[in-house]
Amino acid sequence: MNALIVIPALNEESSIQAVIDKLLAENLTNILVVNDNSTDKTKTIVTQSGVELINLPLQLGAWGATQTGIRYALKKGYDYVITMDADGQHLSNGVKKLKKHLAQTQANVVIGTYTKRLSKPKRAAWWFFKAITKLKIEDLTSGFRIYDRKAMRILSSSSASLLDYQDVGVLLLLTKSGMKITETEVPMKNRKNGKSKIFYSWWMVLKYMIQTTTLCIAKTGIHRKTRIK
Repeated sequence: MNALIVIPALNEESSIQAVIDKLLAENLTNILVVNDNSTDKTKTIVTQSGVELINLPLQLGAWGATQTGIRYALKKGYDYVITMDADGQHLSNGVKKLKKHLAQTQANVVIGTYTKRLSKPKRAAWWFFKAITKLKIEDLTSGFRIYDRKAMRILSSSSASLLDYQDVGVLLLLTKSGMKITETEVPMKNRKNGKSKIFYSWWMVLKYMIQTTTLCIAKTGIHRKTRIK
C-alpha cells in the first residue's frame, strides 16, 4: 500500500523521537512530520531522524498542518494518507490494523477508535455532536485515521481549509461528499506529557462546541442526510 504517514507536530520534543522510532521499527518508513512552527526542539529532532519534514512559517493549527501533509501526499503521488498524533497516544502497531480494515471494507476512510479514553467533557461533546449531526461514529475526535485518494482530494480542497478542528467538520464534509467511513478498535496510550488542547476544561469544551457547530453548519450543512455506514 502506497501510504504516507502524516504527523502534525507542535512543541512535541518530549515525544516525537519515540513516535518516529516506533514507526521505523514496524518498517513504516514513509513518514512526514509537519512542524507547526514549534518553538522547542521539535524541528531539530525530526531533522536528525531523517524522515520527511515540512516546517510551517506560522502556526496553522492541527488541521492546517494535517491538510498541508495531505496536499503534499497528493503531489507526491501517494494513494493513502494515515494521520496520527505526535504525542505518542497513537501506537505504531495500529497502522496495520487501519490498512487491513480499509482493504476489508472498501471504505474511503477508517477511523482508529478507542472509546475507553472518554473523559466527562469528551463524553458531553460527543453526545452533543452525535445528536445534532446524526453521525454514526463512536470516536468522533480520534485523529488516527487512514484516507484513500478520493477522500484526500476532498480534504485538500479549499472547502476544507477553514475547518478549525479535524474531527466533526472533516467527517461531515466527507459524508456530504458521499465517502464511506468506518471504524476499527485500536489500542492507544494515555497522554504522558502536556494536556488535551480542547478537553482539559469545561470552558474549552463549550468554546469548541460553539465554534465547531457554527463552522459545520456553514461549511457542510448538517441538515443533509448522512451516508456513513
